[in-house]
Amino acid sequence: MADSNNQNPAENRVALIGIIVEDLAMSDKINDIIHEFSSYVVGRMGIPYRHRGVGIISIVIDAPAGVISSISGKMGMLRNVSVKVQYTKI
Repeated sequence: MADSNNQNPAENRVALIGIIVEDLAMSDKINDIIHEFSSYVVGRMGIPYRHRGVGIISIVIDAPAGVISSISGKMGMLRNVSVKVQYTKI
């Protein structure tokens, strides 16, 4: 499991990770990744958009840039999952 206790908060970035899940069978894998990095998660919102058959997830992360890249990279490798990250300037 990822651990933020040894990180210098001044080196952390706040980011918004936007995820579109077009294959809802990937939901468990996405949840596993979120759980793996849960110590960095500030908040999460998931919307099952049943009318279109997709899931939309937004996650706010406070973590070093490398950790944010790792999270988005792991999710982006999943089938029919699109991920975008937006960083704060601070």
